[in-house]
Amino acid sequence: MTERSPSRTAGEENFPVGSLLIAPELRPAVARFYRAARRADDIADDPSLSPTAKLEELDRFEATLSAQADPVGHRHLRQLLRAFRLDAVQPRCADWDALAAYCADSANPVGRFLLDLHGEEPSGYSASDALCTALQVLNHLQDCGDDYRTLDRIYLPADWLAQEGADERDLAASRSTPGLRRVLDRCLAEVDALLAKAAPLPLRLRSTRLALESAAILALAEALSDRLKRQDPLAERVQLSRPAMFMVGPRAAISCLWRRTFFAGAGTRRHPA
Repeated sequence: MTERSPSRTAGEENFPVGSLLIAPELRPAVARFYRAARRADDIADDPSLSPTAKLEELDRFEATLSAQADPVGHRHLRQLLRAFRLDAVQPRCADWDALAAYCADSANPVGRFLLDLHGEEPSGYSASDALCTALQVLNHLQDCGDDYRTLDRIYLPADWLAQEGADERDLAASRSTPGLRRVLDRCLAEVDALLAKAAPLPLRLRSTRLALESAAILALAEALSDRLKRQDPLAERVQLSRPAMFMVGPRAAISCLWRRTFFAGAGTRRHPA
């Protein structure tokens, strides 16, 4: 469960990617999956390639997956590739439903991969999908100015921009207009609803390690959403500081462990991995 952010360095990530909470024997698989996703995403974002060339490169990349023995990871990577192909040819989202559908391909497979890797039940997909979509939208809100200026992409609902009297060119400004601010706030309201849907996930997972990871990510997402409500992503880089991340994430993980130990329902089956 992590955001997709290919242009960002490891030191700028908002959420843990294969953190120490993941069991050591599973970390190589997580790292391979993340490297492959990053590579494909870099193709979709390459400014030197035309849309046609990007699609051809992504097709070649997908063809290489068939020669590798990792059916679980490759199944989810192929779904990610659908989003990367969309990035190459359609850099706008007509409405919230279109943005959510894009996130279903660009973010949700990451969470599902982690669930499958840990032997979790598919019943956890719904809450995981909500968390991953929320993370992806938060990333889009953080990067809305850069995405427009450098990639000519807008991951904000076009109908909301029109309804709030905002223009896509507003994204090139140094500060958000009132109309654009209202669009950002509408997106954040949807993010909060998604995070509420994802909230039960840590107590439902069998894997204690994955539960702690998801609890930390949930808390970090909530903190970032609150910060984006107060700060303007066009005027500054809105992100959690390292001290804030080290305070919020571990505290949420410890709280999750305590709740799983003393209050989890009898139907929760746990294993340490």
